[in-house]
Amino acid sequence: MQLISIKNTLWYIFKKLSNLGLSISLLLLIASISIIGTIIEQNQSILYYQKNYPINNQLFNQIVNWKIIINLGLDHIYLNPCFMLLLTLFFCSLLTCSFSNQLPKLKNARKWKFFQQDKKTRNKSHITNLETISFPNIIYSLHSSKYYVFHKEKQIYAYKGLSGRIAPIFVHFSMILTLIGCLISLLGGFTAQEIVPKGEIFHIKNIIQSGFNSKLPDNLTGRIKDFDIKYNPDKSIQQFVSNLELYNNESRNIKQKYIFVNSPLIFNGTTFYQTDWRIDSIRLKIGNGNIIQQKAIKRTINKQVFWSCQLPINEKDYIIMIINKLNDNISIYDISNHLLTSVRLNEKIVINSTIFQILEVMTKTGLQIKTDPGIRITYTGFLVLMISIVISYISYSQIWVTSILEHIEIVGSTNRAKLTFEEELINIQEIYTQYTWQ
Repeated sequence: MQLISIKNTLWYIFKKLSNLGLSISLLLLIASISIIGTIIEQNQSILYYQKNYPINNQLFNQIVNWKIIINLGLDHIYLNPCFMLLLTLFFCSLLTCSFSNQLPKLKNARKWKFFQQDKKTRNKSHITNLETISFPNIIYSLHSSKYYVFHKEKQIYAYKGLSGRIAPIFVHFSMILTLIGCLISLLGGFTAQEIVPKGEIFHIKNIIQSGFNSKLPDNLTGRIKDFDIKYNPDKSIQQFVSNLELYNNESRNIKQKYIFVNSPLIFNGTTFYQTDWRIDSIRLKIGNGNIIQQKAIKRTINKQVFWSCQLPINEKDYIIMIINKLNDNISIYDISNHLLTSVRLNEKIVINSTIFQILEVMTKTGLQIKTDPGIRITYTGFLVLMISIVISYISYSQIWVTSILEHIEIVGSTNRAKLTFEEELINIQEIYTQYTWQ
């Protein structure tokens, strides 16, 4: 009895999972959660959410604030256990629905089904009578319209557009492939963020996300050989570019590329993206020999971004160096915020009888490094989905022909484009009439 109860429970679960309505509901729920993940920035620090989603008296901030985001796990929604459970249920539902519903329907669609009287006649959408009986001519007429024809005694069954019935199976198959690819990427991939000064060597170590089966490339070393910013005529940033070099354990250069946004470097499944940049510090020479390095701080005033650096010139006074753009002049202000001068790199200036020379504006470039082992499977799923969308526009049409007394009755049915199907039936009748009266 216990075994029968277990089997009944499993069968009940199987029937529920194979329900197409459940699959659609799960898909809509997953899409809704994904929209939330698109609106709310993911994988940011708590300080970021506290700043951008504060708690105040406004209605929106009462509904969505940083506490709610952190407590519900909306800051990493795609790794949330509830979201993973939804994906698992959706995957199982697609799989069971494909094998229990879609594949049997396709197999059944390939069988010839000769006409049945009474209630089957009432279910068909198009019924036509022909006064003369000539099965060879009606077979020829159907064949001329690209129908597959089956003849048995005084009955004919014809269909075309069977590929239109394959489209739902392709949709299921594409989603299953996409979910498998995402699962492989989740378990076997990693994402790292690195901020690297120009000219420095770096290793992949700042991991922000990784699967339990992921593996870091321990035989790979990178170096930012150069960094540059391209500006538009209006002095806005057009692009920032890093010259990235990769080395193996023997310090041999194995790959080099200028990377920028939407043009990463890919090597052995590891992708290096250009993500950000910043000014790190200013290196300058004081007098005839002392070279120092001062930290630059990013500031924003009236939505204008600039970097500032303070340099003491005596026990009480200091100067402020302002950098607006990387390749622009450097403005120097006194303690009262009065502009003293503007200089270029390597240009010597004298302040309080001391010679200053700015040698270099030191920059850092931001890199995102990630592996995605399931990306090809995921893209294959997207490709199959696009193909299935095209195939789904193909109409699946069926025609039944039977002789009743001294005339032929034609019954037709289609799943889409009914006006086109009516025109097709008229064309079949015209061909039949033409060859019958010859």
